[in-house]
Amino acid sequence: MTHDLSDRAADKRAGFTRWLATKACTDCWKATRDADSESKEQWLAAKRAKEQQAAAEWAAQFDMPPLEGPERALDWGERSRHQLMVAAHTALVAEGTWDEADWAQLEEKVRTITRAGWWIDQRDADGADLLELLEAATEADRGTENPFR
Repeated sequence: MTHDLSDRAADKRAGFTRWLATKACTDCWKATRDADSESKEQWLAAKRAKEQQAAAEWAAQFDMPPLEGPERALDWGERSRHQLMVAAHTALVAEGTWDEADWAQLEEKVRTITRAGWWIDQRDADGADLLELLEAATEADRGTENPFR
C-alpha cells in the first residue's frame, strides 16, 4: 500500500516510514482480525460443546433434574451448575472437612434449584459458598409441581 507523506513535515517522514514498515496495511490487518475472530469463535464453540457434554454426563450420573427457563439459558445454566458443583466439591470435600454424607445432603438441596437463571447468576461464586447460596434461593428458583409455571 502507498502512503502520501507530502502532508508530513520533512523531518517526520523518515520516522513515520519506519513505523509504517512494521505495520500491516489496513486490508491485511482487517483480514487477520477477521480470521482471528473466526478462529476464536470456533475455539469457543468447541470449548462450550465439551463443557456441555461434561455437564450433561454429570447431571445424568448424579440424577440432577433438568433445568427450567428460556431455551437459550438452559445449556448455560447446566454448564454453570456443573462448574459450581465441581468447585464446591473441591472446596468442601477434597480440600475441606466435609464427608460424603454432608455432600449428599448438599446434592439434595441442589436438586431443588431448577431455574437455569439462578445457576447462571451464581456462575462466578466461590464453591465454598454454595450452601449459603442454596439457602438464600427463593421459591421462584425451586422446581414446582405446577406444569403451567
